[in-house]
Amino acid sequence: MPLLRPLRCLRHPLLPRFYSTPSPTPTGAPPLLLKLRSDLKSALKARDAPRLAVLRSLLAEVTNQSKTASPLQTDMQLLSLLRKRQASAETAKQEFEKAGRGDLVEKEVEQEGILGEYVGSVETVSAEEVKAMVTKEVGRMMAEGKGEFKAGLVMKEMLKKDGVFEGKNVEKVVVARAVKDVLAGE
Repeated sequence: MPLLRPLRCLRHPLLPRFYSTPSPTPTGAPPLLLKLRSDLKSALKARDAPRLAVLRSLLAEVTNQSKTASPLQTDMQLLSLLRKRQASAETAKQEFEKAGRGDLVEKEVEQEGILGEYVGSVETVSAEEVKAMVTKEVGRMMAEGKGEFKAGLVMKEMLKKDGVFEGKNVEKVVVARAVKDVLAGE
């Protein structure tokens, strides 16, 4: 035992631990995620139990997702998560209505309303603007003579890192629909 005694003095609380990782900084987080975190604090202070439950479950899912190979990094990814949760709340509400559980129906309606607030707070590019940008981009690609136009190639060109939609909140489904419409019209 006397050999371990000198080692104990090396475990000083002020010495850094090399195996620990720094905590993630919220500065690189999407604005909607920051809003969810601040709303969690305000819900805690206001003792708003339904909102608190929804926000805790959302933030737990975001935390779990951050530990995977593809963490949530944009508002659009977070928006898709919110929409999935909203759809599952709608499905649960319908199931509870069939079972005659009015108390649980009210709970799901309230949860769906809270999720709807956050879904509506994300501003996305409108379908008309997307279609105009797609038409312009397809015209540019035709002028450059980029060969055969397939929807996948146009989508890839528009959604790439320095593409037309970089930094804009746009849904890929809306872009895909606009690309198909534009290519079918030409």
